Amino acid sequence: MTDPIRWGIVGASNFARKSMAPALHAASGSRVVALATRSADKAAAFAEFLPDLRVEEDYDALLGADDIDAIYVPLPNHLHVEWVLKALEAGKHVLCEKPIALHAAEADRLIEARDKAGLLAAEAFMIVHHPQWQRTRQLLSEGAVGRLRHVETTFSFFNDDPSNIRNRDGMGGGGLRDIGVYAFGSVLYATDAQPGDMTAKLTMEGDWDSFAEVTATFPDFSFHTVVSMRLAPRQRVVFHGDKGVLELTAPFNAGTFDQAELVIENVMNTRTVERWPGVNQYVLQVEAFCDSVRNGTPYPWTLEQSRGSLEMIDRSFELAQR
Repeated sequence: MTDPIRWGIVGASNFARKSMAPALHAASGSRVVALATRSADKAAAFAEFLPDLRVEEDYDALLGADDIDAIYVPLPNHLHVEWVLKALEAGKHVLCEKPIALHAAEADRLIEARDKAGLLAAEAFMIVHHPQWQRTRQLLSEGAVGRLRHVETTFSFFNDDPSNIRNRDGMGGGGLRDIGVYAFGSVLYATDAQPGDMTAKLTMEGDWDSFAEVTATFPDFSFHTVVSMRLAPRQRVVFHGDKGVLELTAPFNAGTFDQAELVIENVMNTRTVERWPGVNQYVLQVEAFCDSVRNGTPYPWTLEQSRGSLEMIDRSFELAQR
């Protein structure tokens, strides 16, 4: 039997406790060994479903442990680059929450470090592992909507809590970095296209955005998105072609926001709905990561692709300041 990939978690975030640590535990070929946190209360919450969990108070001590193959990084956004680099330098594969960096130029540093170490480093962009997105990518490549002419994405939620890291200066907060990576990255993944001209209108609160409206011109289609932390929860993605339309009704938080559904319509007034109840995209993400580490299977979301999303975010901020 193949030995499992042994994981260490750097930081005890709520998201790690609720979503990723359970996925790391449930995934085939994966085992959670240790958690680094100074909070006994947070560690106890993880130990409820990971009774054999070892707790380290020091992040660096976790990176240096011989019984860990890979590091999962759920730290605040502004700390991602630092700890991805440290994990690679320590000889560990690393999966880091999005955005893996705050700027595209920082992604270049990560790519260089990844290549030097010969290890897998990736952003936890879980949607590319969900069958609804793999199916969407397939249908677009097969011409299911004819010529793709326009893409519309929406992702919003309401959070005005001043203590939340998304609403604090100096921590890489704001809507674009928190959820804009999905609005942008999903289109880059599904179409394999890169944007040309862009426009952006942002509402800034300190050094972060609470509302963003961005347009872009891709080689064959136009793009429009609204991303906000000050609107009622909504998420939709629509691919509109001259022969049909694809709509994803729970494109990003499938199974939490709503059931994953892909609605397919064409000019013959045919409408079909494909559904994926019960799929856990976080577990699929971990299993894909472990398979890539163990067998060299190509990972479906590379640092180069993450850089594409970061470049669109960078350009959005730059354009809004003009």
